[in-house]
Amino acid sequence: MPIDPSAVGATGDPVKRSWTSKDCLLYALGVGCGTQDLQFTTENTNDVPQRVLPTFAVIIGGGGAPFNKIGSFNPAMLVHGEQSIELLDEIPPDGEIESTGRISAIWDKGKGAVVEMTSESTLVSTGKPLLRTVMSAFIRGEGGFGGERGPSASFEAPDRAADHSVSYETSVDQALLYRLSGDRNPLHSDPSFAKMGGFDRPILHGLCTYGFTGRALLGALCDNDPSRFKSMYGRFSKPVMPGDTLTVDIWVDGNECVFQTRNQNGDVVLDCGKASIS
Repeated sequence: MPIDPSAVGATGDPVKRSWTSKDCLLYALGVGCGTQDLQFTTENTNDVPQRVLPTFAVIIGGGGAPFNKIGSFNPAMLVHGEQSIELLDEIPPDGEIESTGRISAIWDKGKGAVVEMTSESTLVSTGKPLLRTVMSAFIRGEGGFGGERGPSASFEAPDRAADHSVSYETSVDQALLYRLSGDRNPLHSDPSFAKMGGFDRPILHGLCTYGFTGRALLGALCDNDPSRFKSMYGRFSKPVMPGDTLTVDIWVDGNECVFQTRNQNGDVVLDCGKASIS
């Protein structure tokens, strides 16, 4: 059967996920941290306790999302559309969460369907909520079923220069390092597979771009203190190639901000960005 819009509200079974200090260190390296970020890249530096990047939430969160309940579709036609995270407490360097996911929306975009999944995660050791993730997937060719189109994300930069502009150069090997955090899709590593997808070489993971952007927000807005980072949302708008330079322009309004991430050519690669801090 095709996409089933009546599946909205369906939930998946609870899923547990554990992680270690090493997982957090590897993720930090995968999104470009290095010797200037020892609190994220080491666990045994004198007087520097290990802490965890807030965007590590995309690695451990999202569990229990019931994709098996939305109907049938060709997985090759699915692309990651949007991603948000909400931190209800600081992520510890090691731990275990239990997550429950639900289908929170299905929209008919004509040429495709948008499926939104929301997952809420509780830290097993304390029983307290730790994080919430929301992701949307655009599935090409699955629209036209007569459903509502849903909201359309839009972005209008404030009529002034950005309050912060942070640039990072990604490595030509960035995707090979980031994939070790779990996403082994050959689109990001195998040149022949990338060519089948219409790319002349493997592309960077969208969530790696998301992680680089989160680093920029954390440094510019929170002085690299993860306990102050509360939420982040962005829409993936253009592929990034390993080796690209990413520039994050940030406009601040109190404890809220909007942002865009561009590549070295000025193309927007992460759009409609919003984040909040404390």
